[in-house]
Amino acid sequence: MRQQFQIMHFQTSEITQQVAQIARDFSNQHIRPNLMEWDESQEFPVHIFKALGELGLMGVLVPTTYGGSGLSYFEYNAIIQEVAKVCGSIGLSLAAHNSLCTGHIMTFGNETQKQKYLPKLATAEHIGAWGLTEPNTGSDAGNMKTTAVKDGDNWIINGTKSWITHGKSGDVAVVICRTGEPRAKNNSTAFIVERNTPGFSAGKKENKLGMRASETAEMIFDNCIISDENRLGEVGDGFKQAMKILDGGRISIAALSLGIARGAYEASVKYAKERHQFDQPIANFQAIAFKLADMATKIEGAELLVQQACDLKMKGLPMTKESAIAKYYASEIAVEISTDAVQIFGGYGYTKDFPVEKFYRDSKLCTIGEGTSEIQKLVISREILK
Repeated sequence: MRQQFQIMHFQTSEITQQVAQIARDFSNQHIRPNLMEWDESQEFPVHIFKALGELGLMGVLVPTTYGGSGLSYFEYNAIIQEVAKVCGSIGLSLAAHNSLCTGHIMTFGNETQKQKYLPKLATAEHIGAWGLTEPNTGSDAGNMKTTAVKDGDNWIINGTKSWITHGKSGDVAVVICRTGEPRAKNNSTAFIVERNTPGFSAGKKENKLGMRASETAEMIFDNCIISDENRLGEVGDGFKQAMKILDGGRISIAALSLGIARGAYEASVKYAKERHQFDQPIANFQAIAFKLADMATKIEGAELLVQQACDLKMKGLPMTKESAIAKYYASEIAVEISTDAVQIFGGYGYTKDFPVEKFYRDSKLCTIGEGTSEIQKLVISREILK
């Protein structure tokens, strides 16, 4: 049994530093100049993800045998943070593609499925989507209405998935469907559905507060027929698989949150040194300096939590509690730090001419997506009360 407390030593490796620099350079060169244009128009910049695929950043965790980069969660954490420091939207889509769709096939797919789908996902020839949430079943996934009914060697899928990242533009989707009675144990199964499958279409694209360049849309299934060869794992294992995928996905959102927090913090430090009031930089005033100190402290704490979750994940140890804690804390402090950043910028912070209003808008999604803060507290409390 794993000890409750472990002493962990986190030292950034040379490969992590190199990969982070690649993500940093790409973000500054290709994302920063266009991020507000994409935000205003809600454009999902597919070409950016194709370019990220060429750098190996769309298959970060995929083994090299399937065309991926074969890197660790430490590199993955660093990549997501560097991108999110510039644009939360691109960071979110990068995380969803890597950890959800690609991660699900990598973890639960058979060899034929892995060879068929992973190389194209790892290079971004295909963009991935992942469907669990429905219009009336967010956290209540056991009561999902989307069904898959066996018909010979095929399955017929009917229903609607909502709030799906890349729900319109995704080429391949992993979809969790109910294959048993509502609320029954082991009542769902995961399937791979390709975009060109008859009966599979995109529905409404959401008009969002933040993360506006990360596409969020419905996926609609109307007598969508797929082969049993597209089933992931055993019938009835869908929800169990989804929970395991979300354990890793929470690391993604924690890293995303941390990147947004760092972006807001770094912009605040720079502004506080440059902005003068009463003939001196506002950084000299304790009210501002103490806000920056609180920001820095929260970021350091969140970083350690994320690193701990990455460490446990790479060692194959239980990390449900740790990933939930990292996601919960990092997402909440992202909101707090971006709020303080707007306050430090004052009136300018409320305008789109300065970066912190976007960090402020983007941060809130982190407390909702891949399990709300309330769900994280439910997961954490269940783990500590076992």
